[in-house]
Amino acid sequence: MSSTQLTFASRDAHHAWLTSQAALPAGFRVGTARLEFTPREAPKPAQMTLTLLALDAPTPDFAVVFTRNALPGAPVVIGRRRLAEPTLGAILVNNKVSNVCAPDGVAASEQICAATARLLGLEAGQVLPSSTGVIGWGLPVEAMLGALPRAVGSLAGGSILPAAEGIVTTDLYPKIRSAELGGGRLVGIAKGAGMIEPNLATMLVYVLTDLAVPRAALRAMLDRAVDATFNTISVDSDTSTSDTVALVSSGKVPLADLAAFEQALTRVCRDLAEDVVRNGEGVRHVIRVQVQRAATTALARALGKAIVNAPLFKCAVAGNDPNVGRLVQAIGKHVGAHAPATDLSRLRLTLGGSEIFAQGVFQLDPAKEAALVAHLRGAELYASAPPKDGVFTAPVAYPPHERCVEIGVDLDGGAASATVLGGDLTHEYVSENADYRS
Repeated sequence: MSSTQLTFASRDAHHAWLTSQAALPAGFRVGTARLEFTPREAPKPAQMTLTLLALDAPTPDFAVVFTRNALPGAPVVIGRRRLAEPTLGAILVNNKVSNVCAPDGVAASEQICAATARLLGLEAGQVLPSSTGVIGWGLPVEAMLGALPRAVGSLAGGSILPAAEGIVTTDLYPKIRSAELGGGRLVGIAKGAGMIEPNLATMLVYVLTDLAVPRAALRAMLDRAVDATFNTISVDSDTSTSDTVALVSSGKVPLADLAAFEQALTRVCRDLAEDVVRNGEGVRHVIRVQVQRAATTALARALGKAIVNAPLFKCAVAGNDPNVGRLVQAIGKHVGAHAPATDLSRLRLTLGGSEIFAQGVFQLDPAKEAALVAHLRGAELYASAPPKDGVFTAPVAYPPHERCVEIGVDLDGGAASATVLGGDLTHEYVSENADYRS
């Protein structure tokens, strides 16, 4: 659950809040540059943003978690090598082109890292690349090399907001979360709207801190934080080829309480994870499933994922139709296929706090049905707008609230629990992904 539960009246109000969260930790600068290019694979004009996150001095204290997709992008291949480097000095992100399985993709990415390093006075191995966008296209290397000096020249401290804005693609708005701790701070940004079910979307996350945390501890903490947050969300059940979550410490502020740091890190990651779902492609409802008293945590999480990934139930939520038969179907399908020994005789389900299933039968009546509809409508981020020229677009470019469709699943079969976040399935999602490259 988000730690803020904010409500915004307008895009300007949301932007003002982002600005208030965006102060960079000591030891970091960010810069961006826009460029135009023509993809060889689809010869029509396109635009790209280069986003540079640079340290004042290289640090040994960095951690990165990557996608488990077996066909990863070239930056992930390179990034895994970078984990063995003694220090990191910068992260370079490009949107529009994901550089996945493109001819000479690794060489192209390394060429751009080397050029970035020369401009920053670093070694090539001290630059971590990240790419997001269309899968299958190659990087426009010459255009990117031409824009790099502008990205380096724009480097400035103060605010991470330019970087949060620079990494987006189909996101409706940028995402920033932060935490203060012991005289230092953590600030995180995220990009992700579709192809989201991290298995660590095209999801990119960067968390920067000036609090001094040793490399080994930093990596162990990030693994745990990612597993408890980003690995419990899903927009559309598809694991990106580019998922990357990076955590970098400049080490400028001494830290005595590592446990408090991990709590703050997990909170920042949890809030960013919810922001990714809330900003998902076409998402009009965020669905939060809380599974309790399961035999294992793995079962609780898998059951939550089965619910938020069930197409028929997602469509029902999109239409504010409390068709809870689809919810029960999704649970029964998962248990029957993957956990047949699970006893569902004591299963109890709630929607919006109202009991809808218990003792093996539905618990419904006209008053409860009306309350369920009201709950779904109350959680809607925006009403569906009619398509224009056959294309659906979201009528808002900010999150008006942080309410969720709340689903409770009590298995009464153990002590494990899990919370999973997902989104509904709308016309807007289908329209955007039908025309993603065109």
